[in-house]
Amino acid sequence: MNTKQVYNPFLPLNEYIPDGEPHVFGDRVYHYGSHDKEGGDTFCMLDYVCYSAPVDDLTDWRYEGVIYQAKQDPRYPAPQYMYAPDVVQGNDGRYYLYYCMGGDYGQGGYQGPVSVAVCDTPAGKYEYLGVVKNPDGSPMLKYICFDPAVLNDDGTIRLYYGTQYDFEERDDFLTNDFYLQDEIEMFGRSREEILSYPDSIMGPVMAVLSDDMLTVKEEAKHIIPYRVKGTSFEAHPFFEGSSMRKVGKKYYFIYSSWQNHELCYATSDQPDRDFVFGGTIVSNGDIGYRGRDAQHKLNMTGTTHGSIIEINGQWYVFYHRLTHKSDYSRQACAEKIRILEDGSIPQAEITSCGLNDGPLSAEGTYPAVIACNLTNGHMPHGSNSVFQIPFPNVTHKEQERFIAEIEDQTLIGYKYFDCRNVKIFGITYRMETEKNRVIFDGRYRTDVRSQDDENFANTYAEKDVLTKAVKPKQSTENTPRFRICIDTAENEIGTLLLDEKVEDWKNVTVQIEIPDGVHALYLVYVGQAKVQLKEIHF
Repeated sequence: MNTKQVYNPFLPLNEYIPDGEPHVFGDRVYHYGSHDKEGGDTFCMLDYVCYSAPVDDLTDWRYEGVIYQAKQDPRYPAPQYMYAPDVVQGNDGRYYLYYCMGGDYGQGGYQGPVSVAVCDTPAGKYEYLGVVKNPDGSPMLKYICFDPAVLNDDGTIRLYYGTQYDFEERDDFLTNDFYLQDEIEMFGRSREEILSYPDSIMGPVMAVLSDDMLTVKEEAKHIIPYRVKGTSFEAHPFFEGSSMRKVGKKYYFIYSSWQNHELCYATSDQPDRDFVFGGTIVSNGDIGYRGRDAQHKLNMTGTTHGSIIEINGQWYVFYHRLTHKSDYSRQACAEKIRILEDGSIPQAEITSCGLNDGPLSAEGTYPAVIACNLTNGHMPHGSNSVFQIPFPNVTHKEQERFIAEIEDQTLIGYKYFDCRNVKIFGITYRMETEKNRVIFDGRYRTDVRSQDDENFANTYAEKDVLTKAVKPKQSTENTPRFRICIDTAENEIGTLLLDEKVEDWKNVTVQIEIPDGVHALYLVYVGQAKVQLKEIHF
């Protein structure tokens, strides 16, 4: 494989940095985000680290080390985890890190202030500075301080933050005390304070900070309508993950919607009002791309958070994918995007090539886990959960990363490969047994928002993931195999026969003719026993 390539996920395969906020400082792009533990059992269990790359070589990501530790915050260890951060360069030339803290499964994450750390360099050792505060010195707690994002708008420091649930959109909000009790518990605010807001305590807001990067200069206010019914945001309301970018003179507000699998955007000529919904930039299940519906998503879906950035003349969207059958082991991915002359952003397709300068070269060996599509046709949606139900997933055991629980009719997709004179294709696989099965040793949790999807996973209508045709019942063939397909799951060009007695990693190859050109590659498994996949070979 050509070493001057990059694929999704673009960081080392043992690294889990979701909630990506990419920024170009000088001649390098820096990737900031939360830090999940591989196989973890709650969000953001590790300290902040940073990776950077030259703007003219996105194949060369460098580990910058730990840039800030949770124990540096005076509130630690209650709460103990740092959530999605952002970094901005202040008017004094220094770099400021904004973040909020929370506990297990996000508990308490809506109740604290926005904390700030500072450093003289983009990826050095940040030092705690304080919390965002009111002019009288008290912690600023107006609205819900969550997922902060910061923009230095030609010298004006703008802080964006917030979260939004649909309690107050419900017709019986004022007569059903259940909703208000939920808000009181989640937000740690009194009934009187919640009801004192003339609009809502929830929703995305913006405040202006003084040059000290801490003191509120202009109080926070909503930037988009909280009441979404009848607005352009009705089908894709704001949930969390505020991020702001300025493109020319236009402001792009990027956020995670209630659908929870997509990054959306809205645009305005003003930084704090008049935003109009633009569309979906990316979905980690490709939902919405070319009309794909949620029932036929191409991956397990779940939380997403990220932003857009221009690097060396090309625009990208940074997002994350889910692994380990949970929301707690998320990996950074990126895709090329286009901003059209009218300011719109067509939805990007999730791929394996991502930041690469074109499709990947169909030569050598690739990790199987760079698959951009992984589905058995009934993948669940995770919300703050670790699933126990079986389904294909990216996972690890000791120092090996692979796809596990591959069952009959599982589709594994790679987009895209540039194929030139490909005559042989192979894989490294093993049958899944009690000896090599991955056993999760953390705390299982299934959020109530995932229950419907879990039930669906157990009682799904059997459909083919690409054609929506009724798929065959469980295979009765004695010899397990992978169908090798290009461009679509129906265009079979070869078959890899597997040995059902193999318990240790084994290479198997087949002579095959892949036409020259750029192709999507699909492996479709047929067999009664489950399989694990470690590598693919050209």
